[in-house]
Amino acid sequence: MSFNTKFGTEDVSPYQVHSRREIIGLLRSMQERNQLVTMQAAGGADAVVTSILEVDEESGIVVIDRAPTNTVNQRLMGSDNVSFETVLDNIRILFFTNKVRECLYDNLPALYIAIPPSLIRLQRREYYRVPTPVANPVRCAIRIPPDGEAGGPGTTAIVTLKDISGGGIGVIDEKKTLDNTIGRVYTECRIDIPGGTVVTCTLQVRNSHDLSLVSGKSIRKIGLMFVNLPSPMLAVVQRYITKIERERNAKATGLN
Repeated sequence: MSFNTKFGTEDVSPYQVHSRREIIGLLRSMQERNQLVTMQAAGGADAVVTSILEVDEESGIVVIDRAPTNTVNQRLMGSDNVSFETVLDNIRILFFTNKVRECLYDNLPALYIAIPPSLIRLQRREYYRVPTPVANPVRCAIRIPPDGEAGGPGTTAIVTLKDISGGGIGVIDEKKTLDNTIGRVYTECRIDIPGGTVVTCTLQVRNSHDLSLVSGKSIRKIGLMFVNLPSPMLAVVQRYITKIERERNAKATGLN
């Protein structure tokens, strides 16, 4: 089986999950963790950030939060190919439906789909990627050089890290300040690691996606790759990733 997404055409047959019990378990994990899920109709210009409200095994449905506007909701319900994507435990999860319907959930408008007959689990990263703590956000200062043609001064954009790995970072550019052209290189960047450590690096844009929040606000997520990151800086990144994982494991086991 192959499918076409914004990431390109990929052969995903080896990564498909057909076990109904496992599919329901993954969907319920997304619900319990209030995991953000990207929802998009085929051919749609905007991806919408939603979440799973309930997994009803008996009725065979998954209730999901609505998009922020009626226009987008109508587009989703009128599409015969709607995709959903999230990252759960550092594994990319994708599933699809050919029908989205309206319903009421806790007396509020919502959407629902049939429990998908299969979903896709992809974990093919060279580096282990972890989400950064929301309670203690990590900032990255990216230097924007002067505009040679307009003669304007250089500036610095401060963005928040969404995730980090030994190969790069994912950042949220709320103001859409950065040039997100694929291949664009930013030099002399600075990542302020909690605890006073600084990683100086060169970053290259690898992917970019605009997302619409439930509030209606549009933000941009940009994936940036480290370019020739020096070994001492890579060691700092790896120590921070280990620290995040240790804290997450301690919290999950009630040892913190």
